[in-house]
Amino acid sequence: MVGVVGSAGSGADEASMPSAAPGGVRPESLEESGAVGVADDLRRLWVPHRMVYVSDHHQPGEHDCPFCAAPERADSEALIVARGEHAYVLLNLFPYNSGHMLVCPYRHISNYDEATEAETSEIAALTQTAMRVARSTLQCDGFNLGMNQGAIAGAGVASHLHQHVVPRWASDANFFPIIAKTKAMPQLLGEVRELFAEAWPRP
Repeated sequence: MVGVVGSAGSGADEASMPSAAPGGVRPESLEESGAVGVADDLRRLWVPHRMVYVSDHHQPGEHDCPFCAAPERADSEALIVARGEHAYVLLNLFPYNSGHMLVCPYRHISNYDEATEAETSEIAALTQTAMRVARSTLQCDGFNLGMNQGAIAGAGVASHLHQHVVPRWASDANFFPIIAKTKAMPQLLGEVRELFAEAWPRP
């Protein structure tokens, strides 16, 4: 269950504080009492479901690569937006913003310089189309495009090349991601996939 909980320091007065410490003597302050969880002025957003992502440091290989497995599944199940001849587009399961897409070659390669001319050409074309579709459906103001090459560079799946297409809006980097390390996602992944798939130009 997700909830926002305020602490005593966010507006509580002395009357709402415990009248005495365990020994019967009211401490001058909670700090002096040595209590765990000293009151402060922060609010907490409890999101325990995020632990699945935060605690998983496993780097998939070819035998358990999600980008190799995705094309074998139905588009709606794998969150695939569009399929090309050499590459395809799917939604990021852990998006930075709504509409965060990944453009992947079908072939299991890790580095951009390993891609063939046909693969790089289609990755570029799919990236352009992804931008047009996101701009027309989500009215975004800009994009972050990029590839993280290798685990040391921040690639979550370093063994399979993928290009990020991240829609951006004015003021989307508010206090939530900066201070609370939390993103508020206004649309479900399935809804975004359907929106993009319907808007994707047919050959």
